[in-house]
Amino acid sequence: MDQRIELIFVPVADADRAKAFFVDRLGWHADHDQRVSDELRFVQVTPPGSACSIAFGEGISDDEPGTLRSVQLVVDDADALHAALTAAGVDAGEVEELAWGRFVTIADPDGNRWTFQQLPDFGVA
Repeated sequence: MDQRIELIFVPVADADRAKAFFVDRLGWHADHDQRVSDELRFVQVTPPGSACSIAFGEGISDDEPGTLRSVQLVVDDADALHAALTAAGVDAGEVEELAWGRFVTIADPDGNRWTFQQLPDFGVA
C-alpha cells in the first residue's frame, strides 16, 4: 500500500506574512486560503514541482512559531537557487558543500528552517 506525505503543517505567527514570503519571495503556488471561522484560517502552498504542500494559518497548530527545523527540499542547482533567493531578498546561507550534496539553508519570517539539497552525482546511469 502506498503511503505519501502530502501536507506538512508549519507553525507561524502571522499567516499573511508567511503567505507573502512563500508565494511572493519563494515563488511557491498559493493553493488555498480559506477562513473557516473567526478562529480558523487554512492556507496551503506548494513548492514548484512538489507533490507535498505546506499548510499554515490560524487555529490549525499548537506548535510554537519558528520551531520547525527539519524540512528538506531537493533542487537541481544549489547555485541557481541561491542566486534566485538572494535576488528575491531572502537571507540565504552560502552553498555548503558536503559529500552527500550541496545545501542552501534559509529561515522563514518566523524562524522555521528550510534546507534545499542538490543531490550529488553518484555516477549511476
